[in-house]
Amino acid sequence: MRSLYNRRMSSNQTRKIALIFGVTGQDGSYLAELLLAKGYEVHGVRRRSSSFNTARIDHLINQKDIWEKDFFLHYGDLEDSSVLNSIIKTLVPDEIYNLAAQSHVGLSFDEPIYTIDVAGLGAVRILESIYRNGLVPKTRYYQASTSELFGGIANDPFSENSAFNPQSPYAAAKLLAYWMTRNYREGYGMYAVNGILFNHESPRRGETFVTRKITRGFAKIKEGLAADLVLGNLDAVRDWGHAKDYVSAMWAMLQLDVPQDFVIATGEAYSVRTFVEKVAEKAGFKIVWSGHGLSEVGKDANSGRVLVKVDSGYFRPLEVDTLLGDATRARKSLNWEPEIKLDEMIEAMLEYDLALVQKEKMFPNLNRQ
Repeated sequence: MRSLYNRRMSSNQTRKIALIFGVTGQDGSYLAELLLAKGYEVHGVRRRSSSFNTARIDHLINQKDIWEKDFFLHYGDLEDSSVLNSIIKTLVPDEIYNLAAQSHVGLSFDEPIYTIDVAGLGAVRILESIYRNGLVPKTRYYQASTSELFGGIANDPFSENSAFNPQSPYAAAKLLAYWMTRNYREGYGMYAVNGILFNHESPRRGETFVTRKITRGFAKIKEGLAADLVLGNLDAVRDWGHAKDYVSAMWAMLQLDVPQDFVIATGEAYSVRTFVEKVAEKAGFKIVWSGHGLSEVGKDANSGRVLVKVDSGYFRPLEVDTLLGDATRARKSLNWEPEIKLDEMIEAMLEYDLALVQKEKMFPNLNRQ
């Protein structure tokens, strides 16, 4: 990995430079692909680690025609203001996308201080660096916000005008980042926007998130590597889209003449229970439910075998029941529409996990990233 200060300058000096915090994550990897396809010089920030953490972008790193020509990686951490500031000051990016966070809601209850430092104060450090380095109005800033801000207390779909009611340390941290983004926009004239994204998934989703846990769980059940799948709140309702669609909305938000905040959502919501049923069906099972509460189980209709169980350990201290989004503003102002349907997304996720599990079955001692 080259030094930041020795990076290769583009032969076309007019092309845009984008900086992605969180480039090794699900959204960061799809966004990097999108921006490279649009001709950007793309720089990503990754944390130092004793193990490899680039699995989602290895296909970009391994392309000799773009690696350290169009695509660069730099070490940094949102907790380290000096390194963060050095990267921004040196690159002078046209666009900054802050996708980095401790983004697991359940884990945020166990690590609230770390979550708030990275997901909340990390955004402030980037905004302050843009401002102090005199990059207003050149550098445009995208803040990854979340539907968790709303807290799921209303029956109507949530829009940009809905009230916030954060129900986790993660949501509280993101609320700080949301308001600071607006403060820098309204106070200093910075082009800074919040993308209030509802749940978005893909085969690149982390395995601890419920959707990926379900597809991976049924892949293991189907291949005989697991007896059942253990989940928490089956009745939680979410608006699930595909991350590939949602990163295109991120980019579109930074192309407008006037900065605005946007809700990005499909407008369709399903329960975890329904998601389980859809995945199970594609894996060759039909789930029938019996029992109530913590005693509820999901059985295979054909064999009678218990495939799904409920464990209170997977419930949050504060549950968010329903999150359904209203993306009317995005549809009108960004000309954005989700293209990948839920069933198509589930099929892709399950197919990916089946291939992964089959590989694990053949090579049980193989270490995965």
